[in-house]
Amino acid sequence: MKLNSIIVEDEETSRDILKNYLKKYCPSISVLGEAANVEEALVLIRNNDLDLVFLDVEMPYGNAFDLLDKVGDINFETVFVTAYNHYAIDALNAHASYYLMKPISIDELIKAVDYVTEIKMKEEALQDQVLIPKTNGVDGKITIPQLDGFEVINMSDILYCKADDNYTEIYLNTNKKKLVSKTLKYFEEALSSASFARIHKSYLVNVNEVVKYVKGKGGSVILSNGKEVMVSASKKSNLLSYFK
Repeated sequence: MKLNSIIVEDEETSRDILKNYLKKYCPSISVLGEAANVEEALVLIRNNDLDLVFLDVEMPYGNAFDLLDKVGDINFETVFVTAYNHYAIDALNAHASYYLMKPISIDELIKAVDYVTEIKMKEEALQDQVLIPKTNGVDGKITIPQLDGFEVINMSDILYCKADDNYTEIYLNTNKKKLVSKTLKYFEEALSSASFARIHKSYLVNVNEVVKYVKGKGGSVILSNGKEVMVSASKKSNLLSYFK
């Protein structure tokens, strides 16, 4: 697992030592930049998607805690690197992942990186679970993945789902459409606890949105938005079972 990081340290020699150690002993760390003070660090943090910040405590014109206060919403892990042990409690209060003393022990550095990697792997595993389109612990909801996270949708807002090869188009009663990289079969299973019926190889409909059934070999249904969807003969009995 690759971790994007920056080094915040006012002494160039110390930055070089840490950077070389990381390159040699912690190949999973990608150092995207270096900062010698709080302002330089803020620029790097705001312009990069970071997993980890190696952070010296004492710097010119502010310290590590000033930097973290200015960042505000912190979405990265921090490893404090300092020659002073009296900042340990403050570091813990700032939710530091690890506290390294100078001169840096290679073994301790590896432990710090391994610890942060474990944290990130657990976060990623949890995120992957949440981003799978599925029903979840919130009654009547389903999660739909997006590039920047996920959207929570009320199942009752779904009119119907339409197959599009290995994708599914989800049509909502708000006149919006979502395209999700999962098959219709997947959504048939994900929505099995709600009133959704597979009425055709290409369609899964919210039975609560059906306002009319038109007879025929398979027939068709009219949904609340006026959309007419054909019913295959093999799926007809499944649909009609909801209206007995």
